[in-house]
Amino acid sequence: MRTQMEPRIRVSDGERDRVVQQLQQAFADGRLGPGEMEERLERALTAKSHGELLPLVADLPDAPGRPDTPDDVLRLTTTGGRIKRSGDWQVPRLLYVESEYGGARLDLSEAVVRHPEIDIELRLPYGSATIILPPGATANVDGVRTGWGSVNCSVPGRARPGGLHVRITGELEYGRLRVRASREWSGPRH
Repeated sequence: MRTQMEPRIRVSDGERDRVVQQLQQAFADGRLGPGEMEERLERALTAKSHGELLPLVADLPDAPGRPDTPDDVLRLTTTGGRIKRSGDWQVPRLLYVESEYGGARLDLSEAVVRHPEIDIELRLPYGSATIILPPGATANVDGVRTGWGSVNCSVPGRARPGGLHVRITGELEYGRLRVRASREWSGPRH
């Protein structure tokens, strides 16, 4: 769930980075000219509070603090079954995955991902999850909590310019989380 920015609250480096990425995308889309882009970037990089960041992106799509559109949020739930997504599917900006006793397998390697950063929130008390990312993607799993389970992430944790970055949060009390990059296709198997 996207949180509302409070104008007086100090911003983090991550929040500044997200605004910079949004400005860069707006420039690439032709929404900002070079001079305006340069001015907004300078202000974004020196912003100390949300109140200084908000005006920089208020007139752009996906501005922080705006409500999510239905296409930006997807909730996948089951009680005991396995949640599976693979192939050509559209990945929202925010994906909730919930199953009391089941697990999840999310393959993003062939998926349509419109956002440079996405969030996946897992609620799998007794289940495990495998998330497969496209080559070059990164993932931060620091927000995942386990009791008796484990977290194994074999992709870089810091975002890289131009690549997909996935923030994974949630709880897997007894299950495990595995995050890996896809293996390249080597042709049909005989």
